[in-house]
Amino acid sequence: MKNSGAFPLNFNSELKLKGFKAYEVGGNATGHNYSRKDFYKISLTSGKFLFHYADRSFETDETILFFGNPHIPYSCEIIKPSPDGYACLFTEDFLKLGDLTESLLQSPLFKIGGTPILALNKVQKKSITPIFQRMIAEQDSNYAFKDELIRNYLSLIVHEALKLQPTEKISKNKNAAQRITSVFLELLERQFPIESAERPLELRTAQDFASQLAVHVNHLNSSVKEVTGKPTTAHIAERIISEAKALLQHTDWNIADIAYALGFEYPTYFNNFFKKKTGHVPKSIRAAV
Repeated sequence: MKNSGAFPLNFNSELKLKGFKAYEVGGNATGHNYSRKDFYKISLTSGKFLFHYADRSFETDETILFFGNPHIPYSCEIIKPSPDGYACLFTEDFLKLGDLTESLLQSPLFKIGGTPILALNKVQKKSITPIFQRMIAEQDSNYAFKDELIRNYLSLIVHEALKLQPTEKISKNKNAAQRITSVFLELLERQFPIESAERPLELRTAQDFASQLAVHVNHLNSSVKEVTGKPTTAHIAERIISEAKALLQHTDWNIADIAYALGFEYPTYFNNFFKKKTGHVPKSIRAAV
């Protein structure tokens, strides 16, 4: 079973506003996958999971501490649901306010070459669990310096994790092509929906995605074609067209703003791309609404 990672709208709004949210993980272990591209994640859960992270997979059947980086795509297949757990999501800006960005986000726990999953024994779980509980309690308090205190809790979790031996259970159940395709599609989807014309699409070419995934572009292309039957560029183009139609139909942005948001330097480039892929010009889609 693959976890969708969906959260209620008020949860998303609160997280975007405050930059931090801690919560308890329920019986279905919801929350390992998180599609919002702005948020880092740390979670403490027990159960059996198969994580696909960058070009590797990790299979776990124990209590784990997971570190998610929004710049590195990951997905999780739930094999045996977790009975309980905790998680927190936070923005880079939230950490920057406390000058903790360097020490936390530059740790090997959040880097593409590092290990994002750590196995915990009963003693380690018992020591880390109260930190999550204190963060949950503190976020709803009236203490004037609670954000600073929460940042200290985050730092404490990271430092406790850095003292542990990393888990390196690399799964052999899926071949390399399936793994890289899974995380490519996750990374592609993570860029959407486009919410502001001031934040244009960053990854638009196969080379862009290959660089983000730290693999050779030829390896990415052959893997995606082998698994899906379609080249990498086709997936990218289809998703851009889909988003373009949504923006044309459901926003009042002008064509130039939509073109820029989707990564096109000039509106004419967007018009030509859209017509080539759909047979229509963008204005005709908007006029049909």
